[in-house]
Amino acid sequence: MHEFIPGQRWISDTESELGLGSVIKLEGRTVTLRFEASDATRVYASANAPLTRIRFDSGDQVEDQQGEALHITSVSEQQGLLIYSVRQQDGNTRQLPESELSHYLRFNKPRDRLLTGQLDANHWFELRYHSLHHQAQLAESANYGLQGARIDLIPHQLYIAHEVAGRHAPRVLLADEVGLGKTIEACLILHQQLISGRANRALILVPSPLLHQWLVELLRRFNLHFSIFDEERCTAIIESGQASNPFHAEQLVLCSLDLFSQNPQRFSQALEGEWDLLIIDEAHHLAWSEDDPSPEYLLVEALALNTPGILLLTATPEQLGRAGHFARLRLLDPDRFHSLEAFLAEEQAYRPAAEAIDRLMQRTPLSEDAQAQILDQFGEEECAKLLAMISDVGSDETQRESARSALIELLLDRHGTGRVMFRNNRAGISGFPEREFHGYPLPNPECYDAEQIDPQQSAPPDAWLAPERIHAAAGLKEWWRTDPRVSWLCRFLRENPEPKLLLICAHAQTAIELQEALRSLEGIGAALFHEGMSIIERDRAAAWFADPNQGSRILLCSEIGSEGRNFQFAHHLVLFDLPLNPDLLEQRIGRLDRIGQQQTVRVHVPYLSPGPQERLVRWYHEGLDAFHHTVPGAHTIFSQLAPALQQVLEEDEAEAELEPLLAATAELRQQTAQRLQQGRDHLLELAGCRQPLADQIVRQIRSLDSSSRLYEYCERLFGCFGAEVEPLGNGFVLRPAEQVSNNRLPGLPDDGLTLTFDRADALAHEDRQFLTWEHPMLREAMQQVISQESGNSSAIALRHPEMKPGQLLIEALFQIECIAPAELQVGRFLPPQLIRVLVNPQGERLDQQLTIDQIAQQGEPLPPQSTAPVLRRFRKEILELISAAEKSAEKELRPKVKQALDNMMEHFTGEIQRMIALRKHNPSIRRVEIELLQQQGLTLHQQIQGARLRMDALRLIVTL
Repeated sequence: MHEFIPGQRWISDTESELGLGSVIKLEGRTVTLRFEASDATRVYASANAPLTRIRFDSGDQVEDQQGEALHITSVSEQQGLLIYSVRQQDGNTRQLPESELSHYLRFNKPRDRLLTGQLDANHWFELRYHSLHHQAQLAESANYGLQGARIDLIPHQLYIAHEVAGRHAPRVLLADEVGLGKTIEACLILHQQLISGRANRALILVPSPLLHQWLVELLRRFNLHFSIFDEERCTAIIESGQASNPFHAEQLVLCSLDLFSQNPQRFSQALEGEWDLLIIDEAHHLAWSEDDPSPEYLLVEALALNTPGILLLTATPEQLGRAGHFARLRLLDPDRFHSLEAFLAEEQAYRPAAEAIDRLMQRTPLSEDAQAQILDQFGEEECAKLLAMISDVGSDETQRESARSALIELLLDRHGTGRVMFRNNRAGISGFPEREFHGYPLPNPECYDAEQIDPQQSAPPDAWLAPERIHAAAGLKEWWRTDPRVSWLCRFLRENPEPKLLLICAHAQTAIELQEALRSLEGIGAALFHEGMSIIERDRAAAWFADPNQGSRILLCSEIGSEGRNFQFAHHLVLFDLPLNPDLLEQRIGRLDRIGQQQTVRVHVPYLSPGPQERLVRWYHEGLDAFHHTVPGAHTIFSQLAPALQQVLEEDEAEAELEPLLAATAELRQQTAQRLQQGRDHLLELAGCRQPLADQIVRQIRSLDSSSRLYEYCERLFGCFGAEVEPLGNGFVLRPAEQVSNNRLPGLPDDGLTLTFDRADALAHEDRQFLTWEHPMLREAMQQVISQESGNSSAIALRHPEMKPGQLLIEALFQIECIAPAELQVGRFLPPQLIRVLVNPQGERLDQQLTIDQIAQQGEPLPPQSTAPVLRRFRKEILELISAAEKSAEKELRPKVKQALDNMMEHFTGEIQRMIALRKHNPSIRRVEIELLQQQGLTLHQQIQGARLRMDALRLIVTL
């Protein structure tokens, strides 16, 4: 175990790019290091921190924090801290405490290892090259962070994630209609923010019933390991001494707002959590009015003020009402959205722009009044030019079309909430399936007669929607022998042997007993899925159901157990009972009715008749039309009619009120749909997904999916780490080799992993992990290859017809290294590029003639007994070759740095000018955003100018 003392200097074994770190704090079992060069702070467990203590020796060259080069003459230690005696360039000597060492010092010793004969096998050198090469390519990709999720490539979701995740500290409202994937969008943004280094700490607040759904979604789709925090977990962390503030113990935390409302101390601790990103699900439940905001709203408001980035997932503005919509925007930017009255007036001002875009989209000429309104509101030279070009009938049609598109983009940019809010609706998104409803009225059995039940048995008012639970509690254990819904299910399975069936019921115990019923009555093995099962057990059940050959024909799900899982390969849904809340009904159907479903979704509802089940079926079918379509505003309709509906369901004598209720529901549904349609913000919907860019992102990710580069790299990687690959259908099982113990593939468990490179295969088989460049195991393995010594020193013999035997060549790998804070994403302009140099004794570059793959094919291992004499005898010549390689690489560095500076200046100048122009007409662009861009540009200029070459690896080549 390391002994840490404040002031000591260490480097990270896993994140060498952070630079030289300083110990700043010891607390309990953790140590905190500050990396000034990259403006980063890391907290490690003291017992197993992946850190290496930095100690220089006499003769080494170092720099102090003023950049002065110093020569170390001796080293001493005082109270655990190193003191260096150094000679300055003027010849004077002085003492240099290790705390005053430059934060930007580099550490790499391939030259020393080569000259002392510490050589690695050539396959490690080759793996190192390919790891550096692919890492550099990924750093340049605008879509890095979007490819690795186990999701269908839905254009509007990827567009929103691409648009938002690229921002520093994004503060946005995600308000897509139900079923369009707000959770996916938020997780994509979160994933890209984490993987790019823009965010390190995230807090997600969701309603208690959705905690597990989010946990599953984050883990299974995005490989993000969140920790659910409740009072028990917080207490355990504090009592274990892990941290005095439990929220400092984990980087990624998932919890319910109830934890804070029930315990003010926990809320105070969360406020001190130093979060980079805050995500709030179901934000429309935070009640607010100008005079009386709810306690929950005030809690979130305090967190939002303390956190740089915030994502709010909420219902559509039409469902919220304008005041509710304003309340959410106020959380994002209280300075910008300070007055409800001003907000409503501003919304009215944007209507001419929305109407103009509608006409432009339909290629209908703009009236003179419309043109005048646009010029009056946006009064820019560019607007006037574009309008003139569109109106000029003598212009080329291609030019007019281009002008029309440019004007649409310009108006969208100036939209009031277009940058802080994204909203798409089903009408504008293709890919949804049709729905069919099949109802099956069944006789109500005598055993479910209310008179048969012990009057002492109390039950909630809606209990008769799941009568089997009342009777099971009353002692009727095998209720399924007399329940006609079970008989119907058995008959349906016999008559329809082919399709997969997903059955959802309200209670886990009902699902468990239905599994027993199918086994006893029909000999059918049914997969089971409920909240009492572990994630691994659910995975296995889902995999069994998904298997097209040997899988189960039916999956029995409880209400809560089905959350967070989608089974789009099935298209038959059996609703064994019905929830009272229409949102829950839509959530059930949504397990199959998703974008990308290839078949018509058939909804089967067996129900007991007469009785409350039949009345509820009719209300959903004839009143709401909820089986055939998603119903916008369904929750609002339900809230208004809930008392009348409850009465009709509970009281048999109230059945006469059913027909008027159905008519009232249908009328209210039509009125609500009409009101929502009239209130739609077309401008906002167009900004929610700019289709050409969205389609381009999808094409780029599909191209990456289909590329063979990942497969070829993994072959090398698995081979070097001694991992065994066993094919399995479209996937494979990866296991550590038995004889390999000291060089394991990071993240590979003893029992192995089931993986697939194929997105469709990953979506169909949840027990297979989706292996992409963004998978944690692969990223860790690449980082381990690059950060450790393996492969940075090697030697090989080469037979080549055009090369004279007995020559020495040096192959050198250099990385352009630019240490900067991660959130600046310097890699956009100067990625960690790889420069490969191959030089002969004449100083000539040969890397174009001889690729690394050609050397691998034509090379031969150089025996150790032959290598040592060569290294001793030709040490001077080898040093000259290394020096020639360094000078040649330096010549490549300066043009790359200049190009990076030019690209950076062009990007920031253009973006700052654009933001200043937009702010004149779109106050939702915050002044702080412009100031931040200016500061980022200045900082990046300084950091890029300081970029240096780091020698990463050397290989000696002896020609035969």
